[in-house]
Amino acid sequence: MASDKTQLESTRNIGIIAHIDAGKTTVTERILFYTGITHKLGEVHDGSATMDWMIQEQERGITITSAATTCFWQDHRINIIDTPGHVDFTIEVERSLRVLDGAVGVFCGVAGVQPQSETVWKQANRYAVPRIAFVNKMDRTGADLFRCVGMMKDRLHANPVIFVLPMGQGADFVGVIDLVKMKVYEFDEESQGGTVVEKDIPADFLAQAQEYRDKMVEEISSHDDILMARYLDGKSPSVEELIGAARRATLAAKIIPVFCGAAFRNKGIQLLLDAVVHFLPSPVDIGTVRGWNSATKDQIKSRQPEASASLAALAFKIATDSFVGSLTYLRVYSGTLEAGDQVYNSSKGKKEKVTRLLRMHANKREDIKKAVAGDIVALVGLKHTTTGDTLCEERDPILLESMEFPEPVISIAIEPKTKADQDKLSGSLQKLAMEDPSFRVRVDQETGQTIISGMGELHLEIIVDRLMREFKVGANIGKPQVSYKETVTQSARAEGQYIRQSGGRGHYGHVCLLVEPLPRGAGFEFVDKVVGGVIPKQFIPSVGKGVEEVLSGGFLAGYSLVDVRVTLEGGSFHEVDSSEMAFKIAGSIGFKDAVLKAGLAILEPIMKVEVTTPDEFLGAVVGDINARRGQILGSESRLGSTNVDAAVPLARMFGYSTDIRSLTQGRALFSMEFSHYEAVPRNVSEEIVARSEGR
Repeated sequence: MASDKTQLESTRNIGIIAHIDAGKTTVTERILFYTGITHKLGEVHDGSATMDWMIQEQERGITITSAATTCFWQDHRINIIDTPGHVDFTIEVERSLRVLDGAVGVFCGVAGVQPQSETVWKQANRYAVPRIAFVNKMDRTGADLFRCVGMMKDRLHANPVIFVLPMGQGADFVGVIDLVKMKVYEFDEESQGGTVVEKDIPADFLAQAQEYRDKMVEEISSHDDILMARYLDGKSPSVEELIGAARRATLAAKIIPVFCGAAFRNKGIQLLLDAVVHFLPSPVDIGTVRGWNSATKDQIKSRQPEASASLAALAFKIATDSFVGSLTYLRVYSGTLEAGDQVYNSSKGKKEKVTRLLRMHANKREDIKKAVAGDIVALVGLKHTTTGDTLCEERDPILLESMEFPEPVISIAIEPKTKADQDKLSGSLQKLAMEDPSFRVRVDQETGQTIISGMGELHLEIIVDRLMREFKVGANIGKPQVSYKETVTQSARAEGQYIRQSGGRGHYGHVCLLVEPLPRGAGFEFVDKVVGGVIPKQFIPSVGKGVEEVLSGGFLAGYSLVDVRVTLEGGSFHEVDSSEMAFKIAGSIGFKDAVLKAGLAILEPIMKVEVTTPDEFLGAVVGDINARRGQILGSESRLGSTNVDAAVPLARMFGYSTDIRSLTQGRALFSMEFSHYEAVPRNVSEEIVARSEGR
């Protein structure tokens, strides 16, 4: 038992999270190199990065799918998940954070906190994941650690504490000053940063180092009574005391230790690895995992992170592997899982057989005999399990909290080229939808077309590329279409009656409904306010089902209805003729009537857009955003360039990357992520309705 606990205490399950191009994958590649997992430095720019193993990732130089790997540092096992930075693949970050214990936030030393940095930070906040920060690219002109830390305070509302200072910045960046040990570390270029040279701090850096060490000690002490008492007595804490207190403050989310370096130039990564071991939690620190009794759905159950406890594991990713078929990535929270075991999927109520257990290193596989609490592994042989499902023992079932997935905002029509392609298309799309919960497939009832929906143009582009290359499906692709929604604008009441007599037993259902608008993003709510038994309880769920069936069809232009509350206030029933079907139909009739009385609006997805442009093109960029019905939210000047924040309808952002290149001679950069839904102006609404009527 002691050895199990020791193994758990020396395990770190971490994720690397950041904005696109902050250098996450390069940081991960350096970690693998310095921990001896790889013997050659992989680079993103030449397509040789270990963790970016998909063809599409290597071609584009971006991370698309979260890749898992394991390495060892200072007798600690570190399971790492390298997540994508592009907003279209936010789902990969979401499901990784759900099963990780700690995270490293990577920030670009020049750009600082960027829009997707904020998004992933909020996701980590939601799962209460302890974090450390690594400010990368300190060798770049314009890199500024202190500005980046200031942005972390302002934009992320975090409490960053500097643990490492850069020795020089930009072209003069030669190493880092460790404020805990008060030593300089330089990284030998001949050994590609593998040899670390420890030196005393030069005289011209000593005053600044002492100033920031005092700030660090003061901040850590403010969260630790023992250290505070020593600090007030004027005693300097030892290195071990400082690390211990900083660890406790980090685990309690009181501070974010900040480190810096230049991953591409092989500087600063070893100190980051030390920080992962020193400050990020083990499964023991995370402690008890809680869930529900899957049989009763209400009784709270808990599991200790011990190999001897009952099994509790969460499936967080499904991947299609050309060699072994479907892979199910699993985080084991408690218990032991062995190859050949039969497990119980408490989310689906199904039994599953584990044929093989694998430890993954990006897309390479290593067969293992068993997995224990704290492990992240892949399983082969599961038939019913999807993302977010819980695996446990049938005799002691538990249901862990699942995950929420965002709604897609963009769609395209896809048609097979030949009869053979038609047979392959549906199966291939089904596999891709199993892998990616933010990707949806449906058939348009009016046109018979297959419609695929996702989080952005790049997301769907990758899906189509994989269909053609991996699954060898020939297909014609339509133009991207925005996923509009519809909603009600005010409250209205209506009655719905369904009365039929047909010789034998009749049908009778009668409901009184109130329809009200809800805040944006609230979805759909059905409320039962029937009193006095005017409608028997067994018929009330049928009214809700009748209403929900009408939601997806839309009223103005065929888009699904959202952000609406429907309250069942009353009605009547017939002792003999009433049935669930009659009340379902009555519910749909009453709802349609109430919605038409309440008035309708079309909602469109609004994107948060950030453009960084040289000052000479600022006027053209702002004018172009205004022409796209965009709203400028703010701007910030940075060394000859300006950062413009705007909110722009997605419908006006197709092809923006080409347009912004031509406007700025290819010198501007932009990022875009979904922000919220908003009502479209009347003239645009009329265009959308006219288009839908003419299709």
